[in-house]
Amino acid sequence: MIQLDVNIMGQAYKLSCKEGEDKALLTAVAYLNDKMSAIRDAGKIKGNDRIAVMAALGVTAELLSTKSPEGPLSGLSIAEVKQKIHNMHEVLDKALTPQENLF
Repeated sequence: MIQLDVNIMGQAYKLSCKEGEDKALLTAVAYLNDKMSAIRDAGKIKGNDRIAVMAALGVTAELLSTKSPEGPLSGLSIAEVKQKIHNMHEVLDKALTPQENLF
C-alpha cells in the first residue's frame, strides 16, 4: 500500500491505495474536487457536507446513466441493466414458486 497526500476543496487528506492504483485515485480526487468546487462556487449551497452530498448525487447520476459501449448490453444504462435483472428475478421467482411445492 502507498499513501498519497491530496487536497479536496482546500482540505488535506491522506489516502491509501495499492501500488499502481495511484494514478486512478488522483484522477478521481481531481474529478471530485472539480465537482465540489463548482457546486461551492455556484454559491447556492453552503457547508462542505451538503456540497459533498450534492457532488455524490451528481456523480451517481452520471454513473447510472453511463451506457455500455459494446456487447449484449450495449446502449443500456446501468440503471436499465439493473431493471432488466430485477425483471428476470421476478420471472424466475414466478416460475420456480410452484416447484417449491413439489419438495
